Amino acid sequence: MADIKVFISSVQREFQEERKNLFRYIREDFMLGQFFHPFIFEELPAFDNNAQQAYLTEAAQCDIYIGIFGEQYGYEDEEGISPTEREYDAATINRRHRMIYIKRAEKRNEKEQALIRKAEHDVVRKEFSTYDELRSAIYASLVRYLEEKEFLRLLPFDATINRQATLDDIDPEKVNTFVSLAKAKRNFPIPFSTENIPQILAHLDLMTTSGMLTNAALLLFAQNPQKFFITSEVKCAMFPSTEMTKPILSHQVFHGSVFEMIDQAVGFVMSHIDARVEARTSSASTDVVYEIPIEAVTEAIVNAVTHRDYTSNGSVQIMLFRDRLEVWNPGVLPYGLTPAKLKQIHSSIPTNPILANPIYLAGYIERMGTGTTDIISSCENAGLKTPEFIQDEDFRVIIFRKNVTQNVTQNVTQNVTQNVTQNVTQNVTQNKGRKRNTRYLKVLKLMFADIHISAEDMATKLKVTERTIRRDIDKLRTQYEIEWIGPSKNGYWKIVLKK
Repeated sequence: MADIKVFISSVQREFQEERKNLFRYIREDFMLGQFFHPFIFEELPAFDNNAQQAYLTEAAQCDIYIGIFGEQYGYEDEEGISPTEREYDAATINRRHRMIYIKRAEKRNEKEQALIRKAEHDVVRKEFSTYDELRSAIYASLVRYLEEKEFLRLLPFDATINRQATLDDIDPEKVNTFVSLAKAKRNFPIPFSTENIPQILAHLDLMTTSGMLTNAALLLFAQNPQKFFITSEVKCAMFPSTEMTKPILSHQVFHGSVFEMIDQAVGFVMSHIDARVEARTSSASTDVVYEIPIEAVTEAIVNAVTHRDYTSNGSVQIMLFRDRLEVWNPGVLPYGLTPAKLKQIHSSIPTNPILANPIYLAGYIERMGTGTTDIISSCENAGLKTPEFIQDEDFRVIIFRKNVTQNVTQNVTQNVTQNVTQNVTQNVTQNKGRKRNTRYLKVLKLMFADIHISAEDMATKLKVTERTIRRDIDKLRTQYEIEWIGPSKNGYWKIVLKK
């Protein structure tokens, strides 16, 4: 394999952990480690050469220069120049391939700002806020380098160029929705406009400098992703017992972008499980409590859609049994991860890192590497058995339900809105607020059962005014983040439990 020298340059004190983590990541990653040989000054063995000359020699002789710029300019020599700038100049003079990553910051040293302006004049740079964003961006850039230099003829699925697609296949409204979410959740730096779409896609490593789109771009933002990936779908089914037996009480197949499939699949599960309304002792507000925490359901589905093997002919499958929820995705755990390791804090090794990064930026993933432990803690806090993770031909997450009777389960599927609510209402304290509390639950169930339903249609179903429905939704927002995503006619509800 190739021995491509990668020089990592930054102010050591400011990026001490990032430097060490990137050094290990590039060296130990199964694919990157076969091509790239990373270098950081901390790993330089002791020898007689002047230290400054040693790192400048490495910068001048490397194949790829990675510059990480932040707030600090660093130590200055007699001429007032920092080692980082010296390294950048050495790479530039010797025409090394340069990749620049700038950490978002409110204040910067004036000389650091000048260095950033110098780099921006010469090369395309990317911004980041967290180490996970930095790592994903560097991964994408290194993979693209391998492709351009023809070291790699077969890229990871999400990074692979789709030569059948053009920018006309991208839905501007989906990009706009993403930018709005990512701005609110992670302070995404690029404002939306139709003219900015190529810049947004390039910033996310979803489009090459020549305008070619990756598979990840189509999964995220295509008008019709299934035109390109027919098995990109989520199949949901509910069974009357603990086995896959007929009749199947409810069955749906969801398509669309990865964001749409996630939201629809979460809605399917939440609309088919038991719930109750609880009054808060400290206020007049009420909480809707589901037998399986919504955060556990969401995390399991997000993981399945994000980390599945998209080269497989299989689909993500979600099966709700009388005693458990199972989420299946085609594929295997990354090398080094086991089901046992998933039950403790572990390193984040996304199967599709370029796809995972926008999902993280939009707030669907809270922190990298904590998804499975979050599922466990939320279920255990709700009094449920510890979830199980199983690797066979497919990867499975099993989340156990509370003890529910078969009659309740069957009633749920016959009429989600009416029957589940009636069953739940029997447990609500008889008081003046009973009808109002029950209506809150009905509104939430309706939005989960049909994420495209309008406030007007909910008002018709519940025989109240649209103003009442909007007031109920505002009350529910004390517990949930409830947003209408997309245009008024073709959008959908996104519902997330507040942290």
